[in-house]
Amino acid sequence: MPVYVMLTTLTDEGRKTIKDKPERIKEVNKEVEAMGAKVIAQYALLGVYDFVNIVDAPSNEAISKIAIELGSRGTLGTMTMAAVNIDQFIANLKKK
Repeated sequence: MPVYVMLTTLTDEGRKTIKDKPERIKEVNKEVEAMGAKVIAQYALLGVYDFVNIVDAPSNEAISKIAIELGSRGTLGTMTMAAVNIDQFIANLKKK
Protein backbone atom coordinates (compact mmCIF):
# COMPACT_ATOMS: atom_id res chain seq x y z
CA MET A 1 0.00 0.00 0.00
CA PRO A 2 1.12 3.59 -0.51
CA VAL A 3 2.61 5.36 2.49
CA TYR A 4 1.58 8.81 3.66
CA VAL A 5 2.92 11.27 6.21
CA MET A 6 0.10 12.95 8.10
CA LEU A 7 0.99 15.99 10.20
CA THR A 8 -1.68 16.84 12.74
CA THR A 9 -2.51 19.96 14.74
CA LEU A 10 -5.02 19.87 17.57
CA THR A 11 -7.73 22.48 17.94
CA ASP A 12 -8.60 23.88 21.37
CA GLU A 13 -11.29 21.22 21.63
CA GLY A 14 -8.81 18.52 20.60
CA ARG A 15 -6.29 19.62 23.24
CA LYS A 16 -9.01 19.48 25.89
CA THR A 17 -10.05 15.99 24.76
CA ILE A 18 -6.44 14.72 24.87
CA LYS A 19 -5.84 16.30 28.27
CA ASP A 20 -8.99 14.72 29.72
CA LYS A 21 -8.62 11.38 27.91
CA PRO A 22 -5.10 10.74 26.52
CA GLU A 23 -6.03 7.23 25.40
CA ARG A 24 -8.27 8.88 22.78
CA ILE A 25 -5.17 9.07 20.57
CA LYS A 26 -5.03 5.28 20.21
CA GLU A 27 -8.81 5.08 19.77
CA VAL A 28 -8.52 7.37 16.75
CA ASN A 29 -5.79 5.09 15.34
CA LYS A 30 -8.25 2.19 15.56
CA GLU A 31 -10.87 4.30 13.76
CA VAL A 32 -8.35 5.02 10.99
CA GLU A 33 -7.78 1.27 10.66
CA ALA A 34 -11.54 0.72 10.45
CA MET A 35 -11.51 3.15 7.50
CA GLY A 36 -9.06 0.87 5.68
CA ALA A 37 -5.65 2.34 6.56
CA LYS A 38 -2.99 1.43 9.09
CA VAL A 39 -0.98 3.71 11.35
CA ILE A 40 2.58 2.39 11.00
CA ALA A 41 4.19 4.88 13.39
CA GLN A 42 3.11 7.88 15.43
CA TYR A 43 5.04 10.52 17.34
CA ALA A 44 4.03 13.50 19.44
CA LEU A 45 5.89 16.62 18.32
CA LEU A 46 7.06 19.86 19.85
CA GLY A 47 6.55 22.76 17.48
CA VAL A 48 3.99 23.80 14.89
CA TYR A 49 2.50 20.30 14.60
CA ASP A 50 1.30 18.15 17.49
CA PHE A 51 1.68 14.69 15.91
CA VAL A 52 3.25 12.99 12.91
CA ASN A 53 1.68 9.77 11.70
CA ILE A 54 3.07 7.41 9.11
CA VAL A 55 0.06 5.75 7.49
CA ASP A 56 -0.40 2.91 4.99
CA ALA A 57 -3.52 3.57 2.89
CA PRO A 58 -4.80 1.96 -0.30
CA SER A 59 -4.88 5.16 -2.37
CA ASN A 60 -4.83 8.95 -2.46
CA GLU A 61 -8.62 8.84 -2.44
CA ALA A 62 -8.69 6.70 0.70
CA ILE A 63 -6.26 8.89 2.66
CA SER A 64 -8.13 12.00 1.49
CA LYS A 65 -11.38 10.57 2.83
CA ILE A 66 -9.70 9.75 6.15
CA ALA A 67 -8.24 13.26 6.45
CA ILE A 68 -11.65 14.83 5.72
CA GLU A 69 -13.38 12.53 8.21
CA LEU A 70 -10.89 13.31 10.98
CA GLY A 71 -10.89 17.04 10.25
CA SER A 72 -14.69 17.24 10.14
CA ARG A 73 -14.82 16.36 13.84
CA GLY A 74 -13.45 19.76 14.78
CA THR A 75 -10.69 18.43 17.04
CA LEU A 76 -7.77 18.48 14.62
CA GLY A 77 -6.42 19.62 11.29
CA THR A 78 -4.14 17.63 9.01
CA MET A 79 -1.56 18.08 6.30
CA THR A 80 -1.07 14.84 4.41
CA MET A 81 1.72 14.06 1.98
CA ALA A 82 2.46 10.99 -0.12
CA ALA A 83 5.81 9.39 0.73
CA VAL A 84 7.94 7.42 -1.70
CA ASN A 85 10.24 4.64 -0.55
CA ILE A 86 13.79 5.82 -1.20
CA ASP A 87 14.75 2.69 -3.16
CA GLN A 88 11.70 3.15 -5.41
CA PHE A 89 12.57 6.83 -5.78
CA ILE A 90 16.12 6.02 -6.91
CA ALA A 91 14.87 3.31 -9.28
CA ASN A 92 12.43 5.76 -10.85
CA LEU A 93 15.23 8.27 -11.40
CA LYS A 94 17.25 5.64 -13.26
CA LYS A 95 14.41 4.82 -15.67
CA LYS A 96 14.74 6.31 -19.11
